Amino acid sequence: MSKTSHSKVQASWWFWLPLTLVSVSELRAQDFVPAQPKLTWQELGPAPISSGSFSGRISALACSPTDPNRYFAAGADGGVWRTTDGGQSWTYLTGDMPTTSMGALALAPSDENRIYAGTGEANYANHSRYGLGLLRSDDGGDHWQLLAENVFAGRCFSKIVVHPSNPDRLYAAVARAGGFPELAAAKNHPQATDPLGVYLSQDGGQTWQLLGGLPNLSVTDLAMDPTNPDVLYAGVGRIFGDNQNGVYKSIDGGASWNRLGGGLPTTSVGRVNFALAPSQPNRLYVVFVNPATSTGGSASTKGVWRSNNGGSSFSSLSVGNFQASYGWYLSVVSVRPTDSDTAFLGGFSLERTTNAGSSWSNVTPPHVDMHAIAWDASGRLVVGDDGGVHRSSDLGSSWTSLNQGLGTIQFYAGLSSHPTDLGILYGGTQDNGTNRLQANGSWSQVFGGDGGWTQVDPQDGDRVFVEYQGTGNLYRSTNGGTFFNWSASGISGSDRNCFLPPYLIDPNNSQRMLYGTQRVYRSTNGGNSWSAISGDLSRGAGAIRALAIAPTNSNRVYAATNDGNVQVSSNGGSSFSLVLSSIPGWPRVTRELTVDPTDDQTVYLAVSAFGTDQVRRSQDAGQSWQVLDGDLPDVPVNVIAVDPGQPPILFAGTDQGLYWSQDDGQNWKPYGVGLPLAPVIDILLEKNRQRILVSTQGRGAWVAEYR
Repeated sequence: MSKTSHSKVQASWWFWLPLTLVSVSELRAQDFVPAQPKLTWQELGPAPISSGSFSGRISALACSPTDPNRYFAAGADGGVWRTTDGGQSWTYLTGDMPTTSMGALALAPSDENRIYAGTGEANYANHSRYGLGLLRSDDGGDHWQLLAENVFAGRCFSKIVVHPSNPDRLYAAVARAGGFPELAAAKNHPQATDPLGVYLSQDGGQTWQLLGGLPNLSVTDLAMDPTNPDVLYAGVGRIFGDNQNGVYKSIDGGASWNRLGGGLPTTSVGRVNFALAPSQPNRLYVVFVNPATSTGGSASTKGVWRSNNGGSSFSSLSVGNFQASYGWYLSVVSVRPTDSDTAFLGGFSLERTTNAGSSWSNVTPPHVDMHAIAWDASGRLVVGDDGGVHRSSDLGSSWTSLNQGLGTIQFYAGLSSHPTDLGILYGGTQDNGTNRLQANGSWSQVFGGDGGWTQVDPQDGDRVFVEYQGTGNLYRSTNGGTFFNWSASGISGSDRNCFLPPYLIDPNNSQRMLYGTQRVYRSTNGGNSWSAISGDLSRGAGAIRALAIAPTNSNRVYAATNDGNVQVSSNGGSSFSLVLSSIPGWPRVTRELTVDPTDDQTVYLAVSAFGTDQVRRSQDAGQSWQVLDGDLPDVPVNVIAVDPGQPPILFAGTDQGLYWSQDDGQNWKPYGVGLPLAPVIDILLEKNRQRILVSTQGRGAWVAEYR
């Protein structure tokens, strides 16, 4: 299959490009049928964001042991990439695989063309995602096959280690697809609760054996002694804490395991990570994280320890808290291959010791939040973080961004466009702020933090709203995103909220806006001030996940909460009626609400979970409902868009790309070709502009023709 092009098409003239016919072989033929018409998606980026030269989160790295310019990078939800010029450019490798969620990478030491990629990101977060099995390449990444889907689907890989002389013998550390609550990232996958632990394959990943002797808990790290492949270390690290968490050692290839003590804590331990010194394998550096609370707090660094005797005894090292309260999400350890005294601890910051842990220095790259550390063949340090890939030639004293052409940005919902300038888009991203696409094809950050929903006034393109995580963090610009002012006066900071609270501009009156916590707030003066107009719409502990105002009737408002309620208002949000409560299988969490542009009583629900009911519709303002899944693959649905008509044309943004239906949801097909099978988080259907735009969680934004 031809690789995806990474040159960004200028948004102001993309629609003059001729349509390109692509053969059926361009899709994964066994699972997908090509759409009609056979139009091609164009990548808009960012790859990278020009301000800061950042891309999206990297969960794993692997470097060639012989070629100093050859690296592989795994996006948390961006698939596998390769550079052959030291990071000046990147090629996307796994475009024909059914998932972009990645957790582990390994090159076989005896055959670096043998590459294993474990799908499913094990860094705990609600925006992490379940895996679908193991990917294997035998030709350096040009071609891939999906293996062991029946063994690993629904869970995640935290590490893969390969025998030094036998590329067919490998071990995999398997963890929960976690979040808050504990299985949030699994999205009700039917295999989400299958066994965890360390698995062994002796035939190149075709078949697997779950090794005994370890508890059925997430294994968050795994290492093999490079001088004795029968010696293995496993980190058992359920992030909420467990009395069985700790470091385990095997001296018989995983047939049996013993938990290491020798000074390591045995209680109040959360995530566990470690590294062996390649030049002195009996030296280990170990990081324990404090247990996380049920909502993700308190996961600070518990401590760091070093062993010089293969784990028989440990000495405590004084480092301090380098993980803030997010140790469940960011924890990685690496030792310089040629010097066992030089080690790095990655978390919120990157800490370095050159004297075996006696002292530490902060050498954080341009972006915080470390997830992966590797060393290239020339001894340079390569780091994967929430801003992409960064490299240092001087052990962290200075850094170079390696993100040119690396399209791994993770958008959140809330893509918006300028009302008159086709080239301008706004979108919020995971840990890379809110960004603006200009007509020249470049993206720049206009606001920081985790960028959430964006809204552009349909009557005034200079009036832009953005937010970052948490209640009341809403900001407004009146000059097209150059400057922003806080715009949440009256919204209580003590309200419960989703990570990124939804808010809306009324399509019929841009001075009227709604904002959701556990209740609905309204502004009648363009965001200058807000007042609560509803009671608690949740079941008592949740918050509003989705809000929608009917384009034809501003009094018709729909709201869905993250604990399963769906509510309807006929008076602009002042009061609501609960719907869907009597339908079997509910409550389920609605990811998004979409109202028919021509009928205020017709509303669609997108349910981001496995099972039935991923697409539902009501044509009587919620009194009765139809299921429109038809033959849509059983994957979570994140967003619905509708082109009204008889029948309406429906679009479903799923965890495996974009589907459309022309027969009222009975039959669904992929829309166009060239769009990666990444989670589609938002859809902008702009029929008057003859285009459709989508934002993805891990592969940036894309545009295609729509007439």
